[in-house]
Amino acid sequence: MIGPARNPTSQAEGRRLRYGRPADRHYSRLCQRHGGAGHDVGHVVSKDYVLSLVGLLGLELEAQLRTDHGTAFPLPAYMAAVSARLGPILDAGVPLKTGASELLAALARADMPMAVGTSMTRKEALHHLNRCEVEHFFRTVAARDDVARGKPHPDVHLKAMSALGFEVRDCLVLEDSFNGVRAAHATGAMVIMVPDVVAPTPEIAAL
Repeated sequence: MIGPARNPTSQAEGRRLRYGRPADRHYSRLCQRHGGAGHDVGHVVSKDYVLSLVGLLGLELEAQLRTDHGTAFPLPAYMAAVSARLGPILDAGVPLKTGASELLAALARADMPMAVGTSMTRKEALHHLNRCEVEHFFRTVAARDDVARGKPHPDVHLKAMSALGFEVRDCLVLEDSFNGVRAAHATGAMVIMVPDVVAPTPEIAAL
């Protein structure tokens, strides 16, 4: 999250930012672990479905799974299986997108205030930011446990913007998931989607 955003980066193309390449192998492993967790509990979970959940964690993820699969879905067992399979990957560190460090450094040199609005808990977010050595770029972190609702609701982004001290209309939000884009758009700020393992759908491109 960046503010004020009077002059969005010239690399923006519409509302997509073509900056670097995604960490494809990392997301591929995440999809495999979610799919494996589905097999563990006797329910097939497709890669496309897993990708549609990116940006959702905790209560929001559980609510979406209940909505999509009904009360017969073994939710506690599935979440436990996902945690067991994803734990080693997340503990090893989430890779940065190519070019992310350079972009953050350039914005810092321009004295651009930045914040993080994340679906992770504060402890998880700080762990990953510190491990990737980028925590110092951000003035504040708004995490899931700081707000009443996570993404796709706008709460974490609104809290981060408030902490920066800028009006929503003066902020620019960079997001890489559909649910993150929905959350950022709901604030009223300008949103740029950094394409990841899925390209924007017509719905997302229109936001």
